[in-house]
Amino acid sequence: MAFPIGAALLDACVLAVLDKRDVYGYELTVSLKNVIDISESTLYPVLRRLQREEYLLTYDQPYNGRNRRYYSITEKGRMKLLEYRYDWEEYKTNIDKIMTGEFSL
Repeated sequence: MAFPIGAALLDACVLAVLDKRDVYGYELTVSLKNVIDISESTLYPVLRRLQREEYLLTYDQPYNGRNRRYYSITEKGRMKLLEYRYDWEEYKTNIDKIMTGEFSL
């Protein structure tokens, strides 16, 4: 992809995925990699920060003798996601105006 993904957009993408269902870290990485270029080493600091900001909760589930850490969006996270979705629509509309030539000086 020619356009880099900034921190706010990455946060919004993570919250949007988790708004559908709880997901463990590796599964989240794989899901996002299908759409954007992201590595686990990029994603885990984002998850920790979103957890610190109380947008996410974590819990462990046993799987084949090991624990998987699952991430779950909080109500505060859902509110932040609504804010991101509103901002994204406004941003996308404005960029579309420029890219399609609807914007004039």
